[in-house]
Amino acid sequence: MCLAVPGRILEIEERDGTLMSVVDFGGVRKDVCLQYIPDAEVGQYVVVHVGFAIQRLDEASAVRTLAEFERLGVLAEEFADGFESAARQAGVSEPSRNGEVHT
Repeated sequence: MCLAVPGRILEIEERDGTLMSVVDFGGVRKDVCLQYIPDAEVGQYVVVHVGFAIQRLDEASAVRTLAEFERLGVLAEEFADGFESAARQAGVSEPSRNGEVHT
């Protein structure tokens, strides 16, 4: 599933000519591109979709949405390791990223 998830900007920096940030999603921190919202500031909440901040969001709405996503288990699913999720769905107990399969 690919959701647009609210998060709070912790850091902003330019990396190789691209405006990037570290965003906190209720305890999970991810790198996020700010090119669509270049005037965003540390401390603001943004809605992030596939690694890009696509709009600002007020703090109350962001906190309420994160709490609801957490309650529904959406955050764990959204930020889970893709290899582990695929392995669980396939019935494999120990996935390997080098092509070996452990059962």
